[in-house]
Amino acid sequence: MFNCWIWMFILLCGSSIADEKSIRDADIFPSSPEIERGSTLKLFCVLGKHYTPQRNASHIIWKLNHELIAQENYNIVNETVSSVIIHNFTYNKAHVKCFIKYLGKEQLLVHTEVKSGFPPDTPGNISCIYYFNVELTCNWTSGRETNLTTTYTLYRKIKNTQGLILPDSEFSSCRSKTESCSFRHPNIPFSNYFCFQVKAQNVLGEAISECVPITMESIEKFEPPEILSVKKIAGIKQLLTVTWKIPEDIIPAQYLNCQVRYRNLYSNSSEIDNVAVTSEEKVVSLNLTGLWDSTEYSVAVRCIGVESKFWSEWCREKTASTEDKAPSGKVDLWRIIESSHPAGNRPVHLMWKLLGNIPHPGRILGYKIQYFPENNAALQMTKIITNKKIVLPLKEEAYIISVTAYNSAGSSPAAVLRIPSTDEKPPEIIETVRTFTTNEEMIVEWIASEPEVTEYVVEWYEELETDPFSRSWQYISNSTKWKANKKIFKPFVCYNMSVYPLYGNKVAAPYSIQTYVQEKEPSEGPVADTDVLGKNEVVIKWEEISKDKRNGFITNYTIFYKPEGGKELNETVNSDVLHHRLKSLQANTQYTVYIMASNRAGGTSGEQKTFKTLKFNKEDIIFIAIPVGLSMFFLLGLWITCILKKHVFKKVCWPDIPNPAESVAVEWPLDASMNNSFLKGVTYEDKTLGLEDLNVLEDCFPEEDHEGLLLMNCENHVSECTDTNATAVQNISEHKITLLNGEKKIQYNEEHEVAKCLSPSMPYVITGEDFRSQMHSALIPAKKIQPIEMLEDDLRETQQISVKNEESDNEEVLKLEDFSEKTLFNPYLRNSVKTREFLISENLTEPSENEPKKQPTVLPAFQQNAVGQSYVTLDMVGLATAH
Repeated sequence: MFNCWIWMFILLCGSSIADEKSIRDADIFPSSPEIERGSTLKLFCVLGKHYTPQRNASHIIWKLNHELIAQENYNIVNETVSSVIIHNFTYNKAHVKCFIKYLGKEQLLVHTEVKSGFPPDTPGNISCIYYFNVELTCNWTSGRETNLTTTYTLYRKIKNTQGLILPDSEFSSCRSKTESCSFRHPNIPFSNYFCFQVKAQNVLGEAISECVPITMESIEKFEPPEILSVKKIAGIKQLLTVTWKIPEDIIPAQYLNCQVRYRNLYSNSSEIDNVAVTSEEKVVSLNLTGLWDSTEYSVAVRCIGVESKFWSEWCREKTASTEDKAPSGKVDLWRIIESSHPAGNRPVHLMWKLLGNIPHPGRILGYKIQYFPENNAALQMTKIITNKKIVLPLKEEAYIISVTAYNSAGSSPAAVLRIPSTDEKPPEIIETVRTFTTNEEMIVEWIASEPEVTEYVVEWYEELETDPFSRSWQYISNSTKWKANKKIFKPFVCYNMSVYPLYGNKVAAPYSIQTYVQEKEPSEGPVADTDVLGKNEVVIKWEEISKDKRNGFITNYTIFYKPEGGKELNETVNSDVLHHRLKSLQANTQYTVYIMASNRAGGTSGEQKTFKTLKFNKEDIIFIAIPVGLSMFFLLGLWITCILKKHVFKKVCWPDIPNPAESVAVEWPLDASMNNSFLKGVTYEDKTLGLEDLNVLEDCFPEEDHEGLLLMNCENHVSECTDTNATAVQNISEHKITLLNGEKKIQYNEEHEVAKCLSPSMPYVITGEDFRSQMHSALIPAKKIQPIEMLEDDLRETQQISVKNEESDNEEVLKLEDFSEKTLFNPYLRNSVKTREFLISENLTEPSENEPKKQPTVLPAFQQNAVGQSYVTLDMVGLATAH
């Protein structure tokens, strides 16, 4: 620990006297330190010129990985240097970061990786192996893991006869970062006085082992010898002669031991014979006796020095056969029957193996297959092959098949098997089958319904294997239990196991199950998917895991789901379920879901998937859509009804109201009284008529013409008009009346006006001005209904013509100074009668008698109810007085 602190101090002092240009904007010392586990670490962070104008060392903060180091461990050395102390550093590897904090923000200045570990232990168990004139390799154990980079140096030293270590030679050492190091040829001087020493060193210290003496002969390893021949001797049975060659690259003048291994090709066991030779012997031979007749043998050889600890590798095997002898045992025959093809043929896979009985049948040259229909032996067919499998295209009828093995000495007994016809239904004899495993064995047990059946065939194969010839089988007699070594089965692979009862030459129906010799958790989990989304529920579905990744029988599935920001929940279903409905979910919420598949060894989860529940269910949408749809349908029907019955609805809801601007003037009755006076209080030749003598015409139309017309009631005032105003009417008939209204002057023929004032065929048009002005221009004959503005223009022209005529004839102009209307009546009320009173100007003068009478131009009368004509009401008519 003291040395560590001194080392840090030296680094700090060295950096302080370094040139400022070598320091970056920020730097940290020491860089990438390696310290002993559990010790105290001290680091320095130095600010460069780029930061010093605005910030100083007091703004520096430290973090260990992502955690802030407490400020009580900080120390401000000067304005640009800050240090931190980390006590009891126990990380294998960690990052220490230096930040500058300014205006509430953290900016990374620099960081370093700190490693902690241990000093190396003393290497031990040094061992070497010497390949003559090739290389010398030594291995050792380094002790506990240092977690730091450690370098190993292997020293090869020579001791003299007195046991003193001589000075190291030029090629006395090699370096390595592992627990092995080699010297290469030709830097390997031969000596029996070598000792080997290993030094381990890292930043925390070093350790040196003792120098272990090792002789070269004791560590020598040969190249494998070469077999020259393996052959039989003529006339001698059960014997083979093996000849091999000794390797050349060995230490000379030493004794060797060689081993000859031989085994027959039909057995897994082998035997070994030892042979002692000297290095001077280059070729060695050995006779192998007690072999089987007609049997092939495989032979291999290896050698070792007498003082060495290392055998050479086995040389390449060679095979040879003893004298032939006829096979004595049947072959072990089995079949796999496929379904019938459309052509009527059904492939039958035949396969067999040689039984391992003793004495062995010997070398086999081939196999003879004979087959014929069960009911017709004359159709027998024969095939000769050298393989142990064949496919026979048989018809749908039953067949008898036999297989024999043969060599130069003869043939074996025939193995016979019956193939049933396609329409046969084999009996079911096996009731149940179960499998289980022990530490070393795989056991299959079954129960048969017929105890007299004593022979069975147990068949097994990998579930994913599709080649029928890859199946294995074994005959069992007088037992309902079968045991096999677990090593013949692959772990984590599903096997199909079937038991076939044999009775006579027939095969009953099999009973099949699946089993695993060893299980582990699935290699991958199922991938979740959403099928039907709702407001409070969702259907999660998934696919089965592929068979090659199950590694066992799936026992259940567990669905884990979690709302955003909520607690994780889970539900478990059986292994045969591939979809599940999650209920009681929150509406319009995002969820994360994943599924874990479990077997007896454990469980594996699949990838996560997110989904979001709906805001409304389909039922909610239907409940909303139905009223809206009905409302739309009702509104559509109402709209169509309104279109079809718009005239009826218009009469009921919006009756027509007469519009004066668009009305039609109605002609006056022809029999209207011509003598009724409508003037009252008229001044003529300085004589004033009483206002009480002025009457307003009342309605004189027949009852059938009342509608749409607003006329004054004349019946109540005819006599009064005749008596009181007779003189006025007579005078009016003899003279013209000139009406003056402001700047407008209108001249009328008095007789014509009196005659036509109440004429039913004469229309009366009023301008759009106020009533007081309109009274000056009342009862104007019109050619055609005109807008008010056009009528005013026409009147203006007529007035101008009248003025000119008056000036030429020296007539006096009657000026109507002023009159006012005191009472109005409602033009829309039928038979409405209201008295109108007028103030008539007294300055009316009588025109000359000699003035020629001119008839004004009379416009055509209004047509009753004609379109485009305007209403004319008495309320809008101004009355003129006659002098």
